[in-house]
Amino acid sequence: MKLKSFGILLALLSLVVLVVGCQPQFQAGNFTDDMGREVYIAESPQRIVSHVPPITETLFALGLEERIVGVSDYCDYPEAAKAKPSIGDYFNPAIENILALNPDLVLTDGHSQNIQQLDELNPPVAYMVIDPEDIDGILADIELLGQVTGTEARATELVSEMRADIDRVVNQVADAPKVRVLYIIDATDLNNPWTAGQGSLVDSLITMAGGENIAAQTQGAWVQLSLEAVLAADPEVIILPSQHGTVFTSPEVLQAHPVWREVLAVKQDRVYIIEADTIEGYGPRIVQGLEAMAAVIHPELFE
Repeated sequence: MKLKSFGILLALLSLVVLVVGCQPQFQAGNFTDDMGREVYIAESPQRIVSHVPPITETLFALGLEERIVGVSDYCDYPEAAKAKPSIGDYFNPAIENILALNPDLVLTDGHSQNIQQLDELNPPVAYMVIDPEDIDGILADIELLGQVTGTEARATELVSEMRADIDRVVNQVADAPKVRVLYIIDATDLNNPWTAGQGSLVDSLITMAGGENIAAQTQGAWVQLSLEAVLAADPEVIILPSQHGTVFTSPEVLQAHPVWREVLAVKQDRVYIIEADTIEGYGPRIVQGLEAMAAVIHPELFE
């Protein structure tokens, strides 16, 4: 009887070893970031600083909340991110605040010159640039962060879920007629509004959502259009981000303007507000942004 019990225990232990052995383990090595830099990571980082909101969002989605030791003032999603120690402003994070947290990895989007100072320290502090250009890049970066942090299984699961949702939306609008769309980033100057041009994430989302970006042929990801160009293109749908820094244009502003109210989208009351972070950010919520965009471009398909 004792021999039989011992045999069962041995079998259970063997099973545990087998299961553990099947789990993806962190592999030390060089990881290529979105700036083409080779970053050597010797051990899976346990103290991570992220000053970029969508990167912080992704880390939480990968279950890394306990390893995040610092964020920027702009990192407000999920709610738990607000409770993390702040390193200051997103645009110019304070290096002294970062170093005080003793991080073994700093994640950035490459737009802050301050972060480059980490290379000059002795020893330098490892940092990686995460700055995807489109949805495929977003998914690839989630997988990259999974590899770097030893959470490949969760990253693979998350990417699979996102791909399924993206494919569902794209297939739903595949046969629908293209709708002319204007995405307004900033219309402080109503005669020359800022919009998303060629090469921007928003431009690719509009196309995937069954729209035609009226600024798609412009040179640059963020460009200004003249009001005359807007009138000539006559967009059928106008999308306004719910917030973009401190800049926000309301539908009422366009409706009250003697020229803007002649634009088809304004005349037909097809001016919509969508949360900016789900469209311009590159965290997992980009899927929600795509679906929200498709729903206002083709409401007949999402009733």
